[in-house]
Amino acid sequence: MSSKKHTILIAGASGVVGMAATEYFASLPDWQVMALSRRPVSLPDGVVHVPVDLCDLTACESAAANLTGVTHVLFAALYELPELVAGWRDPRQMAVNEAMLKNLLDTLTPKAKGLRHITILQGTKAYGGHVEPAPVPAKERWPRHWHENFYWLQEDLLRTRQPESSWTFSILRPQLVLGYAVSSPMNIVPAIGAYAALMREMGQPLNFPGGGRCVNAASDSRLIAQAAHFTATHEIAANETYNVVNGDTLVWHDIWGSIAQKFGMQAGPSVPMALASEMPKHEALWQKVVQKHGLRNLSLEQLIGSSWQFTDRSLAFGLAHPANAVLSPIKLHQHGFHGCMDTEDALIYWIERMQQNGLLPR
Repeated sequence: MSSKKHTILIAGASGVVGMAATEYFASLPDWQVMALSRRPVSLPDGVVHVPVDLCDLTACESAAANLTGVTHVLFAALYELPELVAGWRDPRQMAVNEAMLKNLLDTLTPKAKGLRHITILQGTKAYGGHVEPAPVPAKERWPRHWHENFYWLQEDLLRTRQPESSWTFSILRPQLVLGYAVSSPMNIVPAIGAYAALMREMGQPLNFPGGGRCVNAASDSRLIAQAAHFTATHEIAANETYNVVNGDTLVWHDIWGSIAQKFGMQAGPSVPMALASEMPKHEALWQKVVQKHGLRNLSLEQLIGSSWQFTDRSLAFGLAHPANAVLSPIKLHQHGFHGCMDTEDALIYWIERMQQNGLLPR
């Protein structure tokens, strides 16, 4: 039995948000952390790994017997189809993401009698930005966007069960999450880092591979973890939805020079390139980079996965005049959370973390 005041179960602990949250909550003296993931993951001292596939109801039932002391849940698990953008509107993907949360709730809540709070994640797709341009800045008080997505399925599941439960919930909506993960479907950091390394190996400057200028924003995964701590421990956050973004704005063209400098390169001009189709062609060259710099022996597919697709979209490849996209953090600040991050510094921080861990070359 843990002597800690709180026990948090972080589902999806191998992902970008899950890894940052695991590190953050493990650093707090009153929190016992249980990290749930399908695949093995490197964990801080004292964190208990719960190896479970949330799509497997029987496995969830078996695991729940050891989760009776859980007081809080951060649900950061995510299922994405290989065709990333198309999958966002695919009924199969929606059904799997709904089922993962349902399986956890069905098996955990009867066992964890002390469960007090659940936090789930949504994102900018809640405002329909992948369907049509969203007004700027996007605000939580707006009605739901009309398109179908798994966000609404998961949210409705919580809202239906919460009135008869002892727990409350919160919903966090980050934008363009920056963090550390391997083979994540939506992590721009290793994709940009590997692109830079390959261009450097070919003797090229760091050309900008995306589209036209637009105002954007991002969310450091460490900030999301801090916001999850706030929502888990403040009554005002009960059953509320919050945008959680760094607080500044992002124009990729204007910080591209900082990224180039981090790899000892010159920033080049805009040379549009579909990274998802072009970068996998350079696997042999990547292996040369791996050997040359003593990196961990991972292929581009193992390191980056479908994040090439996500990066193309994030950098507005193929769009001469992309729409601006910014979420308002005002509600979260008004309710008492005042965390913020410098996006340029955050991006460099996570590049350095991946360099230190032998995933990207210095």
